[in-house]
Amino acid sequence: MFEEFVLAASTADLSAEPAARDHADAVEFRLDLAGDPLAQLDAYDGDLPLLVTNRASWEGGEATGLGRYDALSTAIGHDAVAAVDVELAALRGTHPDPAEESHATALRDAAREAGVAVVASIHDFESTPEPAALVDLLADAASEGDVGKLATTATAPGDALAMIEATHEATAAGHLVATMCMGEPGRHTRAVTPVYGSKIGYAPVDPADATAPGQYPLATLRELVDGLRAGETEA
Repeated sequence: MFEEFVLAASTADLSAEPAARDHADAVEFRLDLAGDPLAQLDAYDGDLPLLVTNRASWEGGEATGLGRYDALSTAIGHDAVAAVDVELAALRGTHPDPAEESHATALRDAAREAGVAVVASIHDFESTPEPAALVDLLADAASEGDVGKLATTATAPGDALAMIEATHEATAAGHLVATMCMGEPGRHTRAVTPVYGSKIGYAPVDPADATAPGQYPLATLRELVDGLRAGETEA
């Protein structure tokens, strides 16, 4: 699914999917923010494939406890679900609860058996490490999933440059990655990192429902990414 760039429209309401069709390649369905998410999945008959996320509270989401894996395990059985997000800290066993690792790796195995891609994700809501550290994080995430996703917080323009450099290096090393900086100083990375190899972009269907700091409106990000990548091709 992620051999080419995918723009995912983030929402907690699958009835919003028709509004995303003109601009998105997929929908990121935020189970942790949704009302009755499994019933929504059962009723879903939209055109866009789904990336399902049930973000843990310890990584910026609202899902608590190990029960979030049960919901994801059910979700990957739906034909429309093409990818699932799993936190790298759980897959690597670096979370303090050892049960996280067994649940996360079991989910990954089940997803792969079902032909569902795995996005291994990392979120840093405080800072952006140096480029070499970012490259290492991306390599770790890409080795645990089909795509390694890294979102950090930019507090200065240099943080954005670090993420762009790391995206280029990780892609050159053969890793499939999705990268972006949260926060205003790094907002433009959401449009720029795809030029350097980032495979997934995220934008809310409704700008009022942004799920991370600095997200562009969906139509805006589509226009920016396509414009920049077209310019790269022409050059």
